[in-house]
Amino acid sequence: MAEWARTLSNVLYVDLSRKRYWVEDREDLFGRWLGGIGVAVKLYEEEVPRRADPLGSENAIIFAVGPLTGIFPMASKTVAVFKSPLNGFLAESHAGGRSALAMRFAGYGAIVIRGVSRRPVYLIIEPGRVRFRDAGALWGVTSAETVGRILREVTGGAGVRSILRIGGAGEKLVRYAMVMVETFRHFGRMGLGAVFGSKKLKGLVAVAGRSFRIPSVKRYRELHRRIYELTRGPGTRKYHDLGTAENVAALNAIGALPTRNFSSGRFEKADEISGERLVETVLARRVACSGCPVACIHLA
Repeated sequence: MAEWARTLSNVLYVDLSRKRYWVEDREDLFGRWLGGIGVAVKLYEEEVPRRADPLGSENAIIFAVGPLTGIFPMASKTVAVFKSPLNGFLAESHAGGRSALAMRFAGYGAIVIRGVSRRPVYLIIEPGRVRFRDAGALWGVTSAETVGRILREVTGGAGVRSILRIGGAGEKLVRYAMVMVETFRHFGRMGLGAVFGSKKLKGLVAVAGRSFRIPSVKRYRELHRRIYELTRGPGTRKYHDLGTAENVAALNAIGALPTRNFSSGRFEKADEISGERLVETVLARRVACSGCPVACIHLA
């Protein structure tokens, strides 16, 4: 197996109950199941009993990345799979930022977090090592942004790092609580923040520290250039110019814009929150996820 593929097949297992970790080569997963989501769902099937309590010790959190992460443009998302405290079913949530690159260049294609810590904890995940740090002083700090600043101070160093953490909603087990990633990204769907809180897991810092060789460098560079040019084309340019709010007008026109908690597919004031209107009135700057040239995140 090529070096770049071998690092992808590494699955990091973390047991919060016993404060243990280990790595397994799961080539059987990555050679069979499609992308990060396919691998994560298979690991979920292995880890989580059918009747597991979403906020209990039997639930697991599985993070995974796809085979193109860290290799080609736009492959910059991490998927999280877990049993949702919101509805009791398998859930998937996605986030960008630096999470996927930090995880891949730490040497892991997937991370499985099991068990429940007796005391608040946060994890520092590095190549070949996991450090369990006491988070007692952080528990009760309700601002996820403040927690992020603290974690940056205590986990300083060179290289790509990604910081995931919860605030007060996650600690209080609000069933739709999110996990914040870096500053502007979130695992926003299905209550992953509450699962973090149930495990007394305040945060996770992934630290990249290794690289891998790409075969046929000349061919790779040419393919990378071609893909990069496509990402700058009209199919994605609209997201750079207008952000993901570019979809508001189109979705509203076909009755597919979630409105009033999904009770309607149309919003009578959609034009006031459209991508065009937001660019005209409040856009301050654009932000991109690591490895993505589109920059679809627009900040006021």
